[in-house]
Amino acid sequence: MERLFRWSFRVVAGALVLAGLAVVAALWLASRSLPDYDRTETVRGAAAPVEIVRNTHNVPHIFGSSDADVFFGLGYAHAQDRLWQMTMLRRTAQGRLSELFGRRTLRTDELLRRLGLYRAASASVAVQDPETLAMLEAYAAGVNARIEVINRDASGRGAPEFFLFSPSIAPWQPADSIAVAKLMALQLSGHVAEEVLRARASLVLPDDRLPDLHPDIPGPGTVKLAGMRDLFPGLAVRHATATPRPDLWPVPPRHLAGASNAFAIAPDRAAAGGALLANDPHMGLAAPTVWYLARLELETGGVIGGTIPGMPVVMAGRSARLGWGLTSTYLDDQDVLIEQLDPEDSTRYRTPDGWATFETERSIVTIKDEAPVTLTLRRTVNGPVLTGSQFDLGTVTPRGHVAALAWTALSAEDTSLRTWLELMRAGTLDAALAAAAHYVAPAQNLTVTDGRRIAMQVMGRQPDRDAAHQSQGRIPAPGWIAANRWTGLKPFDANPVWIDPEGGMLGNTNNKLVDRPFPDHVSHYWGDSQRVQRMTRLLSQREVHTRESLIEAQLDTVSVTARALLPLVGRDLWFTGEAAPAGTPERRRQIALDLLAAWNGEMSEHLPEPLIYAAWMRALQERLIRDDLGPLADQYDHVEPLFIERVYRDIDGAGAWCDVIQSTAQESCTDLARQALDDALQSLEERYGARLEGWRWGDAHEARHDHPVLGDIPFVGAVVNIRQSTSGGDNTLQRGRTSGELPDPFASVHAATYRGVYDFADPESSVFITSTGQSGHPLSRHYDDLGELWRRGEYIPMTLDPELARAGAVGITRLVPEG
Repeated sequence: MERLFRWSFRVVAGALVLAGLAVVAALWLASRSLPDYDRTETVRGAAAPVEIVRNTHNVPHIFGSSDADVFFGLGYAHAQDRLWQMTMLRRTAQGRLSELFGRRTLRTDELLRRLGLYRAASASVAVQDPETLAMLEAYAAGVNARIEVINRDASGRGAPEFFLFSPSIAPWQPADSIAVAKLMALQLSGHVAEEVLRARASLVLPDDRLPDLHPDIPGPGTVKLAGMRDLFPGLAVRHATATPRPDLWPVPPRHLAGASNAFAIAPDRAAAGGALLANDPHMGLAAPTVWYLARLELETGGVIGGTIPGMPVVMAGRSARLGWGLTSTYLDDQDVLIEQLDPEDSTRYRTPDGWATFETERSIVTIKDEAPVTLTLRRTVNGPVLTGSQFDLGTVTPRGHVAALAWTALSAEDTSLRTWLELMRAGTLDAALAAAAHYVAPAQNLTVTDGRRIAMQVMGRQPDRDAAHQSQGRIPAPGWIAANRWTGLKPFDANPVWIDPEGGMLGNTNNKLVDRPFPDHVSHYWGDSQRVQRMTRLLSQREVHTRESLIEAQLDTVSVTARALLPLVGRDLWFTGEAAPAGTPERRRQIALDLLAAWNGEMSEHLPEPLIYAAWMRALQERLIRDDLGPLADQYDHVEPLFIERVYRDIDGAGAWCDVIQSTAQESCTDLARQALDDALQSLEERYGARLEGWRWGDAHEARHDHPVLGDIPFVGAVVNIRQSTSGGDNTLQRGRTSGELPDPFASVHAATYRGVYDFADPESSVFITSTGQSGHPLSRHYDDLGELWRRGEYIPMTLDPELARAGAVGITRLVPEG
């Protein structure tokens, strides 16, 4: 027995030693790819020496003798810190993920191949003006120089992920940067999902109930439009097959497309007499974040702000003379066209002039450890043909038909990056607005100031639609009807612009911008109807503003939605009923109502009330729509505030949603409110315990910055994923959009990944922050160091003073040209 014990001990000890050695070896290999920021490198591609001075927070300040050398330095810096992220963005746009990850990413590759993003990006290289092309080539040379240094010095393959997957990296090209921009457009666009869901709802709801669930943003109404039954008689209700979202799927779920806030204050409304601008773009949370802070010392002066690795431009930031920010416009730049197949020849489709032949192309997808798959790609004059499983298009496509996508981002003449180059060089408001004329997609609101004047310009090409369009682009329409096809793109001067408003303030929260009749409407579907109310109140209640007041607005966590819905939904429940014994559902309900009655709507991570409110409204919407929609109700996984308000105000008879169709009783809205509250409290008690006062919103509303590749690997995920208790919610200015998906429907997955506040009375007092850190290397101290500041609502200095950057430098990389 003693001998058995000794041998067992030796085996276990040996296994532990081997495991420890394996961990040490893995850490050693991973640490090899940590860049040394304080060294001199001899490189190819630069015309003169380049300096990359990294400050305390690892923000690179890049100096060179020409703009080309500075862009070279930015490419080198991006590749030092985010090479894996850059290659993943490129592979995604190319539809080449399956070469690394096997069949699990085949559906993702298929979508990108069918869309043809990379093909359009490659074609767009030829239409770039000489200066933009020079910028793209210099940036690509900088990325490739870093790759050469990694290979020459055996620097751990450039990122630890390359030890787990293929280490081969193709040279960076100008088309790659344009492709990354187009991929961003895909991640910020949501009109296809909205069209399809609205169409599906129109098949199961009476015509008078569809506007309840898909209401127009308040304002003058529109005439009744054709529904799917009208456009495609006999189309049967079909539900999508429940399949998990593919790995590395670049299309956001509904309600998780782009969002943002931007506020601009004219000098006469600013306490210090200089214009103010604040901007916080909202995107999906990830580790590392998509943003990378950088300062470029161009020939026209310094520029600093948020860049996206893969693109050589400051997309949100400031120079000494100009500040700019972005918000998603929600411009309707996508249409689904249903194409009818020729019954006699499926290689042809119907057009207004008869049958036409599909443009076809074969595309081979290489799959790791498996035989390649050959796709037949088809296009019509309206756009690429997608499959029924993509965007759930099969649920609204009649048999004998296919769906094609018209989308401005598929343009082969995309000059959007020229806009950013000219913005970085611009010195006046007029020059900045003129730069927006080159922008194609994704549509954005450019908020800009030159320190004296403020403006907001919608930039992005608008489709030119026929006034007789059968669905006005709200739902898929027959592609063979001439009136449903785009007649081209509108000229840039058709885009709305606001310059020097009388009140001295501009702001946008993705809210409705204009009230124009179709086809000049800009959009039917807007990204916000709630945050704008809080923005208006915070900006208008002050006579003058400061940098601090705009920071306060960015970090505001009061939900006007909660303030509006709770009194409406609970009006017959407050302080009613008799005292109930402890431990009963009635007593639990009374405690919850008492807490909510004293709550001011602040979605603080430390309070139980936000959790009770969010769970109640989610359960209420489920009860309201499940009997009417059946399985389609699963698609409405976020609370629709305007829907609940319409129901509880009984607007146009919307109170009918409260009656359960399948029951003989006549349920009231009060009945459903009470039942939904009990549902919510029961589910919360099962998860967080019986003591309501001890619940915390932050326990449920945890910000999830997940590594998109390594995050699901056991043990590794605990190292690379970042978790943070956070305040805010779906409809607060400090937006923390919830996932809506079980088992964690309130997890924060979409938020302000960049925040910047620029004060032109004292530009050097401007500040910014991102949601994780500068490095994409999990072993770097800069992997998540900015994330904790971000969570606490803190910022770092945004200085263009080179001496300050050098004084706090953690390293200076000097790039010396060969020879």
